Amino acid sequence: MKALAILLILPVLGGCVAKTIVDTAVTAVTLPVKVASKAVDLATTSQAEADQNRGREMRKEDERRGREARDAAERCRNGKPLPTDVCAAQAVPR
Repeated sequence: MKALAILLILPVLGGCVAKTIVDTAVTAVTLPVKVASKAVDLATTSQAEADQNRGREMRKEDERRGREARDAAERCRNGKPLPTDVCAAQAVPR
């Protein structure tokens, strides 16, 4: 009876073992492709990322120019301009 049970279970187990082996083989084959794909993705910049980075750089540059203009206006109001400050252009007519 035990022999009959073992013989009936073997085809079922064989399928499980075969499926496990196939799954392992597929994973082993696709793993290098996935790793290479991820490495390429990390190493390259998409157009959207490039646009975001350029926009960020432009905003920072605008903020820097705004700070410099405010600082120059403050120096002109205090009567202590730097040689590079153009105070006549920043004077407000009253």
